[in-house]
Amino acid sequence: MSDLHTDIYQTVTNKIIAALETGTPPWVRPWKGETDPYPINAETRRVYRGINFLSLQLEAQLCGYTRNCWMTYRQATERGAHVQRGARGVPIVFWRLRKMNSTAETEPWPDTNDVEERIIPLIRYFTVFNIAQIDGLPGEQSAPEPSVPSWASEDAAETVIHQSGADIRYGGFQAFYQASDDFVQIPSQSAFVDASSFYATTLHELCHWTGHSTRLGRQLTTRFGNEAYAMEELIAEMGSAFLCAHTRVNGQLQHASYIQNWLKVLRHDKRAIFVAATKAQNAADFLLVRAIETAPTHAEALAA
Repeated sequence: MSDLHTDIYQTVTNKIIAALETGTPPWVRPWKGETDPYPINAETRRVYRGINFLSLQLEAQLCGYTRNCWMTYRQATERGAHVQRGARGVPIVFWRLRKMNSTAETEPWPDTNDVEERIIPLIRYFTVFNIAQIDGLPGEQSAPEPSVPSWASEDAAETVIHQSGADIRYGGFQAFYQASDDFVQIPSQSAFVDASSFYATTLHELCHWTGHSTRLGRQLTTRFGNEAYAMEELIAEMGSAFLCAHTRVNGQLQHASYIQNWLKVLRHDKRAIFVAATKAQNAADFLLVRAIETAPTHAEALAA
């Protein structure tokens, strides 16, 4: 793999390490408000996902951008606009997986659970700029108004929770997923200080639930060893944040005690956050697909 791709891994990882060291994970923020709830491409209106979600979310926070809309240099020029002189863009990555035979002289994709196969990512990278760095955009692109959902935030989160099909048991004083018996335990809603805390916590535990062998079958011990449990928490943290963004619920950090464990892994493995982000996106997608398929009236909102 080229040095350029290696630099992208390291660059993104370094930014996330810096954010974690300050105690502000880039996947957690108040999603409600006047700003866009997640990074989107201002031209295509497509939502950035996985590691690109994290990278652009962090950049928007660090630079204080009021809009979370992004474009490539080419997209801007094709609209007769221009990127401001000296503007610094953000690299984003896209890849698809390709199976290779055992004799291929390439590095295997680090996220595969099948040791019999060699799978590598065919990576393409682009640089995008926030619309605040672009002059001359048409009005609807330079300052598009955030979409106002026709449904209440709580209703959207309830749809994801109820249509998951998970065995959710309410009561007690702890929130957890019990893998051996495959159920989620959540204190009653009245035990939480507000609705957002309840939904963010429940979505976090549902992300754990998706990892069961009968669903996504997450296997982390081979790659992360003793840190596998901490990495599972990182996946659930990010998966919950992705779901909070989609349902317009305030995202919250559920397990701050794991930050040092996450830092330890990221400092020694520049690809770990890419693996975790991919698995977190898969967990969120698993739950969103179920919600969309069983509640079509919310399909457009949940798939935004």
